[in-house]
Amino acid sequence: MYIERTALMETLAGHRDTPEIKVLTGVRRCGKSTLLTKFAEMLLEDGVPETNVFVRRLDDFGLPLDYSAESLYAELQEAAAQADESFPLYVFLDEVQALAGWEQVVRRLHTRDNTDVFITGSNASLLSGELATLLTGRYVEIPVFPLSFAEVAAFMARLESPLAANRDRLFREYLRIGGMPALYETLTDAEPPTTLLGTAGETVAVAGGARRVEETLTAIFDSAVMRDVASRCQLRDVATLRKMCRYLFSTSGNLVSVSGLVKSLKGLGVRTSFETLDGWLDALRNAFIMYDAEQERLRGKAMLNPLRKWYPVDNGFRNLASAQPDSDLGAQLEGVVYMELRRRGYDVTIGSLGGDGGSAGGRNGGSAGGGREIDFVARRNMLLSEEREYIQVTLDMGSATTRERELAPLRELTDAFPRTVVTDSWKDVGQTPEGVRIVHVTDWLLE
Repeated sequence: MYIERTALMETLAGHRDTPEIKVLTGVRRCGKSTLLTKFAEMLLEDGVPETNVFVRRLDDFGLPLDYSAESLYAELQEAAAQADESFPLYVFLDEVQALAGWEQVVRRLHTRDNTDVFITGSNASLLSGELATLLTGRYVEIPVFPLSFAEVAAFMARLESPLAANRDRLFREYLRIGGMPALYETLTDAEPPTTLLGTAGETVAVAGGARRVEETLTAIFDSAVMRDVASRCQLRDVATLRKMCRYLFSTSGNLVSVSGLVKSLKGLGVRTSFETLDGWLDALRNAFIMYDAEQERLRGKAMLNPLRKWYPVDNGFRNLASAQPDSDLGAQLEGVVYMELRRRGYDVTIGSLGGDGGSAGGRNGGSAGGGREIDFVARRNMLLSEEREYIQVTLDMGSATTRERELAPLRELTDAFPRTVVTDSWKDVGQTPEGVRIVHVTDWLLE
């Protein structure tokens, strides 16, 4: 059953019939192809003739083995000749990085009058290579992520699932398996699920339960690593790359440096160099498998050697790498909040209020240099100003020590930007005398 992605569809509709090339980017299997298909269907329902909607998936099994950029260009010329000139010609090219020479085809499309072009890709390099050179200022990037909690909750409500009325349980299961659409797309309202993973006597969302979740996420992960990292970087040591990914997944939320990662992996029997690991991290970031947030000093001089936190694009990947998916829930919560901020269009850094950085450190209250840490500094540039928010993430604030640890760094801030603590405890919600908002994670994710 199709999962509505209202915000993304509205974004696509908002860019309809604009001169820029629309570039949908995101990790494999996050829903880009489905979005293109549904948007093309919407155009047809809106009265656009079929002759004016050209859709081609460039990694499709049905394409000839010798299919080339010349083949695509010839098909597009034929489509343009048959199109009704009273409507734009809408062109949808899916997974363009699979076709050598696609950049020149897209560039020619952009020069054609009355033509609206949408493309998707699973690697950020398509925006930093020849296309960027050819189309400087002529494209707009539309990031696509796995399903948000809000999208999953809305889908459960549409199915009339009991999970829709039990947000805490739904979030706990979402925290564990993540939001890859493949885990949900087989559901129907004929038999609404009572659980995502399932126990005896319950109707499971994912047929096969935890085992099926693991198989599906493993297949998605292997596809992304093999096709968008290993093959592009011409890597031979794929086994070591997988081990490094799993280590990063299972330790997400920790401040690390590349040299520190080399040492940690060496301790696990994985030997690699600084240069090799740095290249792999860049490739994982380009494939939208991993995202990073860099430390920044919020007062005083900038850090000379800032550390980073790395987060998998989907929490299901983190738990895939862990033998105990119900452990370290604080780190899992932090990952969900970080990816939601990215989904909302924020640039995210780790705020340090002291210390010099330079070595791996802990999380929630202590930066690597010994100063206080703010989990996330979220920025979004508006037309004439900057939108900024400081966010702490914690499972609960039940003890006085925990409460002080989370609130003390926020009290040290001297500007007037909003300050928020996102927690998984209902009893802690409210507002402090200093104006810090404390909000439950499910309320925050549904805002």
